[in-house]
Amino acid sequence: MSAEMLWWSTRELAARIAAKEVSAREALQVHLDRIDAVNPALNAVVTRDDEAAFAQTEAADSATARGESFGPLHGVPMTHKDTHDTAGMRTTWGSPLMADRVPESDAVIIARLKDAGITTSGKTNVPEFAAGSHTFNEVFGTTVNPYDRTKSASGSSGGVGAVLAAGIQASGDGSDMGGSLRSPASFNNVVGLRPSNGRIPHTAPGNPYAWLGQSGFMARTVSDVALLMSVASGPHPSAPTSIHESGGVFDLPEFARAADHSPDLTGLRVGFSPDLDGLLPVEAEVKDIVASTAQVLSGLGAQVDAEIPNLTDADEVFDVRRALDFVGSWGGLYEAHPEQIKGSVRWNIRMGLELTGAEVVAAESARTRLHGEIDRYFVGHDVLVLTTCQVLPFDADIEYPTQINGVQLENYLDWMRALCLISATGCPAISVPAGFSVSGLPVGVQIVAKPGADVELLRVAHAFESATGHHRRRPEL
Repeated sequence: MSAEMLWWSTRELAARIAAKEVSAREALQVHLDRIDAVNPALNAVVTRDDEAAFAQTEAADSATARGESFGPLHGVPMTHKDTHDTAGMRTTWGSPLMADRVPESDAVIIARLKDAGITTSGKTNVPEFAAGSHTFNEVFGTTVNPYDRTKSASGSSGGVGAVLAAGIQASGDGSDMGGSLRSPASFNNVVGLRPSNGRIPHTAPGNPYAWLGQSGFMARTVSDVALLMSVASGPHPSAPTSIHESGGVFDLPEFARAADHSPDLTGLRVGFSPDLDGLLPVEAEVKDIVASTAQVLSGLGAQVDAEIPNLTDADEVFDVRRALDFVGSWGGLYEAHPEQIKGSVRWNIRMGLELTGAEVVAAESARTRLHGEIDRYFVGHDVLVLTTCQVLPFDADIEYPTQINGVQLENYLDWMRALCLISATGCPAISVPAGFSVSGLPVGVQIVAKPGADVELLRVAHAFESATGHHRRRPEL
């Protein structure tokens, strides 16, 4: 059974633990054995605490034996992204400056996962300060792709993407500012959802008004992403921008049942353009694979046209907000230890420090215009569909692609512009497996809905996933 368990969904594993078909301890042992077997080749899990994890399973199994009520993820083992504070467990952000940091409390997303019953077993690798979509740092080294270990697993949730693809666990937490859930989902043939702002709220003592970066989930199936959203979404007293769901945490049936619907998209209005009508340079093989998804959507009953929103203002909105957020998060460390911060992060912080008041005001005006354009667009469309990544998984020994189709890229963000532009809109967006290159590398398609329409987005993604089945293909490890 242990070999089968590696590929069970989170829903199935939780159900079998609840039914006493499998114990939490057995599930953890299989999880840790898989880490032992494949992680040396991938470098995805970077911190472990087996002793504490087994103590958690003992408590979980005792609760099951006593017939106590418990959360929907009771006994399910899970590693966490190394940017999410996890009480009592080293959380480094991939930075030498934080290599020995052990938080005393949990981030909201971790607290809610623990309340739902998960067993915390370790942390997954990230780029330094989660900057860039390639997972490497001086603390732990580089995480590679299970489908080709010479290639990048992307990032910044690259460690999460790799553990899902490799059969270590079925789902996991991550975060997304410029595509850090969607890009590794594409590179690792899994699903990654960037939620609407306020679904998983930003809380004090951090910046409760932050909006560009979002916590969220990745999984091997849309159904598991929906399940995790059902346990982690909901308002928080320290989060003034929370979306006030109907019901509280664990009582969000609209999320939990988002993947229960049949794969029928009759009447869905889809705006479709793999490269946003030429706005994005996209590698030919990626573009062809994403272009083929239009036929799938039409076959499911959707009405597909080529209209896209005007995203002229999105670059300015993203660039300015990201730079300001980097100053707010890391400006103090930059001032004190600039030589211990990687160059791309220093560049982004300097950009924020050099902004003028007029430039910040102009960016806020651009965001207002962009918001109006998104409102206009989604009156006539239910979703926008485009590529997730503009390139195939690239060589793991480079920091980032510097050109696409002969077009030179200016900085470390340009190769992921398909993701950054959508982040700037505030829309929920999901990457779903769309196919494979001739060489066997995964490609994802990005589906975008209007702000707040996360459940509807998951239903569309589930229909596409059900019709294609690309998520069932596994790497050879």
